[in-house]
Amino acid sequence: MNNNIDELTLSTIYNRKRTDRDIFQELMSFKVREVLLIANHYDSYSIVREGRFFDKIFGEYLQLNLFTAPRISSVATIDEAEELMQDREFDMIIVMAGLDKQLPLQMSARLKEIQPEVPILLMVNNNADLKFFDEGSGNIEHIDKVFVWNGDSRVFLAMIKYVEDKMNVEKDVKVGDVRVILLVEDSQKYYTRYLPLLYSIIMSQTQAILAEESSDQLHKIMKMRVRPKILLVSNYEDAVEIVDKYLDNLICVISDVKYARNGKEDEDAGVELIKYVKSKTIIPTLLQSSDPANALRAEAINSDFIDKNSDSLSLDIYNFIHQKLGFGNFVFKNTRGAKVAVARNLKEFVECIEEVTPESLLYHARRNGISTWLMARGEITIAKRLRPYRIEDFESSNKLRHAILEIFEDVRLERLRGKVVMFDKEMVKSCRYIVRIGEGSFGGKGRGVAFLSNFIENINFDNIIDDINIRIPSTTIIGAGEFTHFIEKNNLYTPAFIGRDYEAIKELFLKSELSDEVNEKLMQYVEVMDQPLAVRSSGLFEDSLLQPFAGVYATFMVPNNHPDVNERFRQLCTAVKLVYASMFSDPAKAYFDAVNYKIEEEKMAVIIQEVVGGKVGDRFYPNISGVAQSYNYYPFSYMKPEDGFAVLAVGLGKYVVGGEKAYRFCPKHPKLELNSIQDQIKDSQAYFYALDLDKTDFCLEKGGEDAAIVKLAIKEAEEDGNLKHCATVYDYNYDRMVNDFSKRGPRVVNFSNILKYDYIPLSQTLDMLLRFFKEAMGAPVEIEFAVDLEPGRRNLPTLYLLQIKPLIRIENTTNINFDEVDSSQLVLQSIKGMGNGRLNHIKDVVYMNIDVFDRTKTAEMGAEMAAINQYFEEQGKEYVLIGPGRWGTRDRFTGIPVFWSQISHARVIVEMGLPNFPLDASLGSHFFHNVTSMNVGYFSVHHNSEEQFVNLDALKQQKLVRETQYFRHVEFEQPLTILMDGKKQKAAIVMNDNNKAE
Repeated sequence: MNNNIDELTLSTIYNRKRTDRDIFQELMSFKVREVLLIANHYDSYSIVREGRFFDKIFGEYLQLNLFTAPRISSVATIDEAEELMQDREFDMIIVMAGLDKQLPLQMSARLKEIQPEVPILLMVNNNADLKFFDEGSGNIEHIDKVFVWNGDSRVFLAMIKYVEDKMNVEKDVKVGDVRVILLVEDSQKYYTRYLPLLYSIIMSQTQAILAEESSDQLHKIMKMRVRPKILLVSNYEDAVEIVDKYLDNLICVISDVKYARNGKEDEDAGVELIKYVKSKTIIPTLLQSSDPANALRAEAINSDFIDKNSDSLSLDIYNFIHQKLGFGNFVFKNTRGAKVAVARNLKEFVECIEEVTPESLLYHARRNGISTWLMARGEITIAKRLRPYRIEDFESSNKLRHAILEIFEDVRLERLRGKVVMFDKEMVKSCRYIVRIGEGSFGGKGRGVAFLSNFIENINFDNIIDDINIRIPSTTIIGAGEFTHFIEKNNLYTPAFIGRDYEAIKELFLKSELSDEVNEKLMQYVEVMDQPLAVRSSGLFEDSLLQPFAGVYATFMVPNNHPDVNERFRQLCTAVKLVYASMFSDPAKAYFDAVNYKIEEEKMAVIIQEVVGGKVGDRFYPNISGVAQSYNYYPFSYMKPEDGFAVLAVGLGKYVVGGEKAYRFCPKHPKLELNSIQDQIKDSQAYFYALDLDKTDFCLEKGGEDAAIVKLAIKEAEEDGNLKHCATVYDYNYDRMVNDFSKRGPRVVNFSNILKYDYIPLSQTLDMLLRFFKEAMGAPVEIEFAVDLEPGRRNLPTLYLLQIKPLIRIENTTNINFDEVDSSQLVLQSIKGMGNGRLNHIKDVVYMNIDVFDRTKTAEMGAEMAAINQYFEEQGKEYVLIGPGRWGTRDRFTGIPVFWSQISHARVIVEMGLPNFPLDASLGSHFFHNVTSMNVGYFSVHHNSEEQFVNLDALKQQKLVRETQYFRHVEFEQPLTILMDGKKQKAAIVMNDNNKAE
């Protein structure tokens, strides 16, 4: 564990992998959009030819799929140019040289005064004028480059791209690792000819790649923008500067032989430059000269050569680029030069690498041909990893082949990590990315899981945490578009949205068919996935910042171990359909009514997630499940609310989120014990949940969410060997806890070996994650997780993050002076209260008749509350609800097991302690999450305390509206005053409105 982990901040460790979209937006930040052409009327006419020139320019852009052709404005005089420049900023100016050679020089000087940074390029009509405008003449101080009009409109495209490349190269190399081609030529005539040809070849190559490999428009634009940049210089010193600056990105140098070096024309400048390049790197080089004798000099330095006077000059350059830079198809050859295979794209290239003979593989590897071809196709990462390899490093050609293929696969997977990828059956078992089936939103939970995946893959936790891995389970998400298709295709809108019989709705959904695409991919999924699965809902509204919808929809556990793959497929499809149907359950519809949302606006995605855990005999469960929140409503001792808290249990997470007896602690202060030893024994986890692997023929239709789940005594986890690090034993003789399971005594699940003796750094890791996630989401958060203590990657245990959601707190702080409250008027007082503000509209209280309370009848009490709540819904009223133990627990012996929808009109909920009936607030459960998000008052009142109490005598004196077997509904004559100060955790309910609270 990093000793400075508390000092780490998200900004210092979060290294977000840059996506194509990120890079695309930063590449080529300078674009030539406005061009000013200055030419006298005659020259303008000879070039423009009544508008055909502009058509050709736009034609060049369209032919090369360049997406933004510049606007070209033409003027005849310097005065017209200055006038136009007052209103518009130009990215580039082209000045045509006429008979008066001084005029363009004067124009350039005046234009630079108006826009000093604008590039000015001179276009010369007459070759005889080139000497006057030579760079060495000293005449072109304000002109950036001189070109020759040769009747080819492509020269204008080349001029524009020359300016863009020059302006963008430094940033684009840094941001996008783009490649660089260096052209060293001082002859305006020749570089005017070379540049259009080079740009045409490069862009045509890029177009060919895109036509083969992508239909993604963003990807196409991205590829165009990461094409090699062409840099043109005219002397030795500028060339060396480019070589040194962009050495790692240089893919080719094309150089004249004779040009300026040390301020003088040097007949050896080009040869010396190629020698310098060869001493630095291994790349193709081309010497070109009007003197054929220089061919021998080029051969002597292992460089290609082209005669400038050749009738096939353009073809010669074209062939050099294609053959030496890897443009075009990759032709696999044997040592005799005979063709043995051809790869047109990356997919075919990998197939060829797998199949070509060792002779051909070694032939190309010796010549760096593989990395060169990949570099030309923009596969820079793969090429850079391959290039350092030497044949001598490998014992055999097969090992070389394996290493090449391994690099391809590693890079492919690296690009996917933390991302959402389209379904591929080979990917579904990986935990490094999210797999998508179908279109549409991921829903709230799905977005949270995708965020977790991206977050984990952008932080190198291995360097921060030495003793534990952090992962998400393998996750596949069916987009919400399939839900819409399912409803429409099977004509389910009316029965689902209008119908009231949930059992009938489920039956209709189960008889209906998923789309062919989803069926096909789910079958492929179960063919490769051999682990138990959790099929979870992910509605659009779930885990949102406005309403959490926590626990409203269904989650189904599927053992996924039936020997018949067709039956596993049927079980998975059934789970998906039942998740869809759960949106129309009675509790779900009641929740929509309670939060005033329209169910018609909801859509459902489905998460299929591998269950974390291990197989022990005929059951499957994780060593630890838990929930952690970054904000603690009930801190004690020196804890702060911002320190957060976590709840742990052995077995499936159903135990924790259901609000049952689990171990609660503060990740920042894990050794601070809340309870006495006797309280720990009394409140210790007594049972756990596991998947029953014997139930291969379970029935989700009838058994519901628990169809494949078994409830087991905690003793069985000990027999499985899973309590070793999760529990201690009470030693009666010394009244202490010991880590010796050979002793007799109660087993207390307190995770002592982990939290107090740091068997794994769980508390530190949770504390760090809560801090980071809170910063990343800009709000307090809740995470659900599971821990597998078995050695995994790096031979370490693994913390799996399952879900994340914002922890919604409504901060309507009200300054309340409780000391001025008339104690004789108090109906209730609590020192463990949540909620903020003052309520003055509630007159109704529903409370448990403690004289008839029976802890074995809590399920019946929950049913009564549903009917009472329905009455308040019909009346449009809210009420105060008071009852013993936990509200919303799944353990009926610790409180009343109600769904949120059964008490949704309670504006204040009070959990009251009774003799011999312990009170432990419902923290960490879905129920609690809904309470906090809606700013429902939530008070705990412990038994036999002067600081906290419920005035039952005052309640009995009020008007009785209704009495059931277990509850009494009373109404006060005047509205109650309800005071809540969540920061101080104080709350009070005061009779009448004449109290003295402020």
